[in-house]
Amino acid sequence: MIKLYRTTDAVLAVRGEDAFALTGFSFDALFSAAEPDIFVEEAMRTAHAIALPDLSLAFLPPVESQEVWAAGVTYFRSRVARMEESEVAGGDSFYDRVYAADRPELFFKATAPRVRGHMGEVGIRRDSGWSVPEPELALAINAAGEVFGFTIGNDMSARDIEGENPLYLPQAKMYRGSCALGPCLAVGAKLPEANAVVGMVIERGGEVVFEGKTALDQLKRGFTELAGWLFKEEDFPLGCLLLTGTGVVPDPPFTLAEGDRIRITIEGIGELVNSVGRSGPSGVAG
Repeated sequence: MIKLYRTTDAVLAVRGEDAFALTGFSFDALFSAAEPDIFVEEAMRTAHAIALPDLSLAFLPPVESQEVWAAGVTYFRSRVARMEESEVAGGDSFYDRVYAADRPELFFKATAPRVRGHMGEVGIRRDSGWSVPEPELALAINAAGEVFGFTIGNDMSARDIEGENPLYLPQAKMYRGSCALGPCLAVGAKLPEANAVVGMVIERGGEVVFEGKTALDQLKRGFTELAGWLFKEEDFPLGCLLLTGTGVVPDPPFTLAEGDRIRITIEGIGELVNSVGRSGPSGVAG
């Protein structure tokens, strides 16, 4: 397994206790490569060794020009949560139906400049009174539609807006600070373990106000299946990232507040940490 961390100066490649600085390394070239694993290995052969990076520091998100898409209602818990939202607004059982359907729910989430990285600040909408983070495994998919890597994703969501009307999904899901990825992109054949734990802790004023976890084996749809649907009638010359849905959703009436700290972990990848602010200008907070 190789973990790639983006900084403003270089991409840092970490394998075990060894680390290398890949100066001039391009994520666009990586996602375009027919064999991304070999592309990384070749870049490491000519790189110089460095000390292991300090993972408490900020990193840029592991995305360059790639679009970020997302799948919804792929865990049973997500199905229940979406139905709770629609019931509040008197909605139909469409979330129940899509959970069992052959076709998954897929939606556009973010362009690269809208994505926050590790230690960056995510946002909550000013016109929402019920906002939550959604911890998710994100797939790195190359231009040929093949899954070659993984990262941690935070799919920020305005649940009250989504529940009011399904046509409001873009406003509930896509706004400044609504997506975070990181801290690294993990590339390797052994990722992730089928029963890897996905955990999330939310802290407020130094106190834990929410803690939950699930496992990837609770995901209803396979990685290849989701990637196949996304690429069925779409082209991604520079590849893309696909969030695979969440199995951890805080129960109502919990909602995020400014100053909260979100920590999402996935076994084998690491921990993505973000602070919470109001939806504001794009960029990476340090």
